[in-house]
Amino acid sequence: MDSEIVFLVSPPVSDEALNDLYGTAWPKHKPCGFDHVLSRSLAYICAYDGEELVGFVYLAWDGGIHAFVLEPTVRKTHQRRGIGRRLMEEAAKVASEKGIEWLHVDYEPHLEPFYSACGFRSTLAGLRNLRTG
Repeated sequence: MDSEIVFLVSPPVSDEALNDLYGTAWPKHKPCGFDHVLSRSLAYICAYDGEELVGFVYLAWDGGIHAFVLEPTVRKTHQRRGIGRRLMEEAAKVASEKGIEWLHVDYEPHLEPFYSACGFRSTLAGLRNLRTG
């Protein structure tokens, strides 16, 4: 990983920076406001290459001992440099410091090697899309 990448826990971050990042990594992303996510998160991690936001992940939680890793995102130009794995390590560290015992993540099957390398193990879980039934 490049040495100039800096990881910060819950820094001020603009909708513009997040939308720019998400736009490079998620093909169907539509610009939106992120305050509703940031204000309710246990924490979030931002990765910066100089002034440029190149990575982001946030932790939702149940108010108890469970937290959920959501939307780990790395700018297309910065992928395959270890930034995603470091985001996950930082998220786990912060969650642990905040008393979280169980860290959950949902992912598609092709992402299994990444999440396994980040210390997650497969479990049975259920998922229901309330929009499509």
